[in-house]
Amino acid sequence: MPLPKRILKETENLRRESDENGITAAPHPNNPRHFLITLRGPSDSPYEGGVFNLELFLPADYPMAPPKVRFLTRIYHPNIDKIGRICLDVIKDKWSPALQIRTVLLSIQALLSAPEPDDPLDTTIAELWQTNNAQALANAREWTRRYAQA
Repeated sequence: MPLPKRILKETENLRRESDENGITAAPHPNNPRHFLITLRGPSDSPYEGGVFNLELFLPADYPMAPPKVRFLTRIYHPNIDKIGRICLDVIKDKWSPALQIRTVLLSIQALLSAPEPDDPLDTTIAELWQTNNAQALANAREWTRRYAQA
């Protein structure tokens, strides 16, 4: 079954803008709805210097339904759980068909700069983020050094 024009256009835009914001996205050779993503940790964040691998999958009803995205690289973050699932409004209840893959990826990168411990996916990490922010940031930097080095 051929891909919808929207997906073809978004894929082409992702290729053209690749690494413009520290994000690259390429469709998997065997499945053009499955994207392999690399995302550089934002500067001035505990993830700075890290290169994180993610996967993104466009369901059959995309763009009416949001893409499925998860981290493959381990990361210490209150809004990302141990298996890489992400708690982010634009891929949950605030999804709109007007949004695009690029918007989602930029939102994930922004989440690394501004964690939301009040809306956690990992409550243990969120609690530390709220009670001992310096230690939480140190843990995030250590995990980035250990798991996300290029």
